[in-house]
Amino acid sequence: MFSASEIQSVKQRFGIIGNSALLNHAISVAMQAAPTEMTVLITGESGSGKESFSKIIHALSTRKHGKFIAINCGAIPEGTIDSELFGHEKGSFTGAHEARKGYFEVTDGGSIFLDEIGEMPLGTQARLLRVLENGEFIKVGSSKVQKTDVRVIAATNVNLIKAVEKGKFREDLYYRLNTVPIYVPPLRERGDDMVLLFRKFTSDFSEKYTVKPISLTDDAKKLLLRFPFPGNIRQLKNIAEQVSLLEQEREVDAVTLSKYLPSEQSRLPAVFAGGSKGENSDFTERELLYKVLFDMKKDMNELKKLVLETYQSGGLNASIINKHQTLFEDLESPVTFEESDHSPTSSVNMPIVLDPKGKKEELENYEDENIEDILHEEDDNSLSLEKKEKEMIVKALRKHNNKRKYAASDLGISERTLYRKIKQYDID
Repeated sequence: MFSASEIQSVKQRFGIIGNSALLNHAISVAMQAAPTEMTVLITGESGSGKESFSKIIHALSTRKHGKFIAINCGAIPEGTIDSELFGHEKGSFTGAHEARKGYFEVTDGGSIFLDEIGEMPLGTQARLLRVLENGEFIKVGSSKVQKTDVRVIAATNVNLIKAVEKGKFREDLYYRLNTVPIYVPPLRERGDDMVLLFRKFTSDFSEKYTVKPISLTDDAKKLLLRFPFPGNIRQLKNIAEQVSLLEQEREVDAVTLSKYLPSEQSRLPAVFAGGSKGENSDFTERELLYKVLFDMKKDMNELKKLVLETYQSGGLNASIINKHQTLFEDLESPVTFEESDHSPTSSVNMPIVLDPKGKKEELENYEDENIEDILHEEDDNSLSLEKKEKEMIVKALRKHNNKRKYAASDLGISERTLYRKIKQYDID
């Protein structure tokens, strides 16, 4: 193992702030792996600083004088990622007006950092596996096998084991990449490092904006330490900049700081990545929102069926309720039901309404045409989520003059996902 002074020297060289045990362990593993030729897989949440560790590994390796390239696999469209990584021959596809060298050819003798490796398409994963095992690759549109000597450092913020189980990631590639695993802890697991980082950021911003540095009171420090920071270092840096720029009083207390921290109600449903517990969800915040909307639409359709059957039969009965039990699954108290003695009438009298407490209430009489309006209302409900999603994508593309990179950022999705959606919806 390395001494504390050696680890501190590496921190100073690469601008890493913090003294937590988890952070020091991750740096120590990176220092041990650097002189070897082993493939390294860096895991950790988005914004936790994984790229810094790839630079440590390259700079302390025997390849330090070779090229180092960092590639975000999630930002490259699926249709062009093979060309970007392995190159292509002239005329191999529409728009290939000349031959092009890929990153694996350009970085021969150096290191390549593949961030968001979990976003890589399965076909590209097979090509990458061949490079890792034999040092061989084939350009797009070519049949000639070429050799390359590149060290691969990969990173991901998703649980690759779950991705393997779902068939989204190759199992053989996972074990080939995971020769040396390095876990970068999220900010909430680094304790007092939050205060050190906040002080560093506010000091940098004070120089940038030519103002006096911000200092935190003891209660503000405690508040900072309690906040989970789902956006990790990026989020902390943004908050530090806001406080440095907007606050007139340079000593900030907990009340003032709380104005810059999202409340529990307004905070997005953060999806925390794998971490030391290996827990992760493949959903993004946008996908979680879609899931909620689909569930709401499903419940609404079920409710319409219940109303229609009640209307047609003239009243609620046990058989109707039993057919629609999914509507009542989330209620804390069980649904109770008593058969109605009312017989169907032409005026549509629905005498019983169920609530979580099992109470019966009389409904006001509805005219037939009112019921029909409710059951056949098509205005907003008929517009599918797919149409809304297409409209959002078209608006974003128009807003950014068809520049996919900025449109994807505005939509909160990767450029590759946007490219796939454009093809799916046949957007010109």
